Amino acid sequence: MSSRGGRSSGGGDKRVAGRSGSVESAKKVVDEHYEANSKVEVYPTFESIHLREDLLRGIYGFGFEKPSAIQQRAIVPIIKGRDTIAQAQSGTGKTATFSIGALQSVDVSIKNPQVIILSPTRELAQQIQKVVMALGGFMSVQVHSFVGQKTISEDVRRLEQGVHIASGTPGRVIDLISRKALNTRQIKMLILDEADEMLSLGFQQQINDVYRYLPPATQIVLVSATLTQDVVSMTERFMTDPVRILLKRDELTLEGIKQFFVSVEKEEWKFGTLCDIYDSLTITQAVIFCNTKSKVDALTNKMREANFTVASLHGDMDQKEREEIIRSFRSGENRVLITTDILARGIDVQQVSLVINYDLPMDRENYIHRIGRSGRFGRKGVAINFVKSSDIRILRDIEQFYSTQIDEMPMNFADSIN
Repeated sequence: MSSRGGRSSGGGDKRVAGRSGSVESAKKVVDEHYEANSKVEVYPTFESIHLREDLLRGIYGFGFEKPSAIQQRAIVPIIKGRDTIAQAQSGTGKTATFSIGALQSVDVSIKNPQVIILSPTRELAQQIQKVVMALGGFMSVQVHSFVGQKTISEDVRRLEQGVHIASGTPGRVIDLISRKALNTRQIKMLILDEADEMLSLGFQQQINDVYRYLPPATQIVLVSATLTQDVVSMTERFMTDPVRILLKRDELTLEGIKQFFVSVEKEEWKFGTLCDIYDSLTITQAVIFCNTKSKVDALTNKMREANFTVASLHGDMDQKEREEIIRSFRSGENRVLITTDILARGIDVQQVSLVINYDLPMDRENYIHRIGRSGRFGRKGVAINFVKSSDIRILRDIEQFYSTQIDEMPMNFADSIN
């Protein structure tokens, strides 16, 4: 990103591995940043953070009792106006971290947007809106999600009525800004959720376009479960002396999630294996990940032809259909959901305790996001990986990358779900 007036690139002797750098050099960057932040102050209770009373009521009403590790460290720097990079594993409360920081910072007497939150998918932007609204339920705060496949006129109408926090996808947000419908003069904070995913999906130009319209002193908050080289490079270009609250890679393995693999010599054998364990899937809610939309459709059809009840979700479905599928899955009407990586990031379904990688992820960073659908915020969970003989190398690479161990699935694995 280009630097705007009033913002430096951070200064100091910063060594960043290039995009083509090795894993070792990238890990060195992570380790250096982690060590530099070892003195981040810890706030063990929400009261110790000195939040506004109406926000504190919303936090307790939401069901939180004690802040998670990332919340204990990241909320205060955000509230203090520091540029912040917050990295923590899936399911540890990252959304609430930046939502609380944003809510504490807004002035509800000002009609114009003061915080913009950018996300890679429509579902995630809408979920964030709901979390912010719930946490700010006693604050008279106006929050709206700005996403594609909704009418521009509705977004414009809501902005005219007054919106304090805008949660949206980069394309729709820059569209509204360029139409002069979304006034950026009062923006004090830009939050990029799942920053590594947005960069890998090619949103960088749109993010850059949004950034150019913001006031020079705008605070930048980056949130991610994994720290890729693209994210590191991004921070060098447009953040000012950021507070870095990062986990070392070997601490990213999700505690409380048992990881197994099942050997399937041929692709055709995966279906029979899935059918064999289907009864165990319905003990709780399960998510089955495939790498392509066509595979999701084909597997869904085969399961239904075999009289198994499943739902499916992928990016080619229209917005209303996707929203209805997620709603019915959250409510428990559908217990087994077959999906692509569209559900791997940020969509919080609390009841999920089993994830099946029907296909191993093509991007090893997505492994942690996928299995993070289970074991949310300290809950127990199980991940099962279907592994062909040609996939062994990928499985071992995932194990090494996350310093974890994935064991062969035992016969009595259903006991792990109960």
